[in-house]
Amino acid sequence: MSHSPRIRTVLSCTTLVAALGAGATACGSSDGHPLSAKPYDAAGQIAFNSPVGSKKADPDKPLEVTAQGKDGRITDVTATDALGRYVAGELSADGARWHSTAPLAAGAQYTVRVSTEDDEGSPGRKVLTFDTEVPAEKKRLHVTFGPEAGKYGVGQPVTATLSTPVKDKEARATVERALKVRSVPAVEGAWHWVDSETLHYRPKEYWPIHATINVSSNLEGIKVGDRLWGTETKPLKITTGDRIEAVTDASSHWMTVYRNGEQINSIPVTTGKPGYSTRNGVKVVLDKEYSVRMTSASIGASDFYDKQVYYATRVTDSGEYVHAAPWSTGSQGNANTSHGCTGMSTGNAAWFYETVRQGDLVKVVNSYGEDMPTFGNGLGDWNMSWQNWRKGSALLSGTKEGPSAADAARLRPQV
Repeated sequence: MSHSPRIRTVLSCTTLVAALGAGATACGSSDGHPLSAKPYDAAGQIAFNSPVGSKKADPDKPLEVTAQGKDGRITDVTATDALGRYVAGELSADGARWHSTAPLAAGAQYTVRVSTEDDEGSPGRKVLTFDTEVPAEKKRLHVTFGPEAGKYGVGQPVTATLSTPVKDKEARATVERALKVRSVPAVEGAWHWVDSETLHYRPKEYWPIHATINVSSNLEGIKVGDRLWGTETKPLKITTGDRIEAVTDASSHWMTVYRNGEQINSIPVTTGKPGYSTRNGVKVVLDKEYSVRMTSASIGASDFYDKQVYYATRVTDSGEYVHAAPWSTGSQGNANTSHGCTGMSTGNAAWFYETVRQGDLVKVVNSYGEDMPTFGNGLGDWNMSWQNWRKGSALLSGTKEGPSAADAARLRPQV
C-alpha cells in the first residue's frame, strides 16, 4: 500500500489566540495515531498560510487547521509555546477542522503538531513552527501576589492585585485561567473577584496543616482585553504551620484556643461593651505588634481614653485587636467592658502573642456586634459560604459545585 497521503490539511493563521493555563487541546494530547503503522510525512499535504521567514503572525487572530479533500481527516492537533503552554482548541466531529478557542501569546514561538488519517487508516504527521509579533501599542497588566513568602496559619488567603482594572467577564476568565495555585497536600479551591483589581484565593475548607502552596501566573504575553496584555509575574511560595483557632464566646467571656483540633488553653477575656460590641465571625490574624497606642479618636469613641497597649494581635483593618488589658482584669471572665477589642491579662496576652502567627484564626460568637464582613476590613474570607464564594469566580460561577475536568487542571491545587 502506498503511504502517499490522501489528505490535504491547511493550517491557517487568520486567527491566532492566546493559550492560557495548562489546558490541552479538545481533541486530546496524544502525539500520534493509535494505529501501529509508522506515520507518513505529511509535508506537501499541509499548507501554512501564516507569514513565513522573518515575518511574524498576528496574535490577535485565531489558529485554524483545515483538512481538504474527501478521503482524510484530522485526528489530533497540539500547539505549545516555548514555555510549554498549550493552546486550547476544538476539533470538529468529522475531523475536518480544528480551531483555537483562546488567544495566543504575543512575542512567543509556537510549535504545532498535526496528526492526520487517510481513508485507509494510515496515519500522517506534520510539525510546524511560527512566531507571533508584539503589538506596537498595548497596555501592560501586572499581577502582584500576596502575602509575602513565608509561613502562615491555615486561614491565610492568597491575593492577586492587578495593576489595571479588569471588568469584562471574558477578560476576567482569561486572567483567572492563568493564575495557578497548587498545594501539597492537594485541596479544592477557587479565585473570587473582590473587585476589578483584586482577587482572593481560598480552599473550600482551611488549608491543610504543614502544606506547601505555590502560586504562579501564565499571563506573560497573553492578551487580556483591547490593547491589554499580561506581563511576567513573580511566583509566590508559602507554607502553613499548625491549625491554631481561638474561639471567643462574648456571652461567657472566655476564649478557648485549639491547636490541630485539641484545646491548649482557656482564657478569661472581656470584649466590646454595649455600643462597641465586638464583631461576630471568623477573622484572620493580620499582624502582631508588641506595643500600640490606642486612643478614643481612632474609633470616634465619645468617652476619652489614651492607652499604650502591649502584646497586640491585630485582626481587622479598623483596629480590632486581641491584647493585654491589665486595667480590666476584674471584668475578664465576667463582663464586657472594652471598646471592641478582646482584652486579657498581660500574661495571657503574652502567651497568645507568642502562640499565634499571621493567618491563624480568631472567631467571635454570641456577641451583640455586627457580623465580620467578608471583605473591606481585614480578611473575613471564611465568613462567606463556599457556594457563594464560587459565584465570585469568572470560571465557576453558574456551574455545579466542583470544577469541570478542564478547569480542575487550572484551578484546583495539584499534588
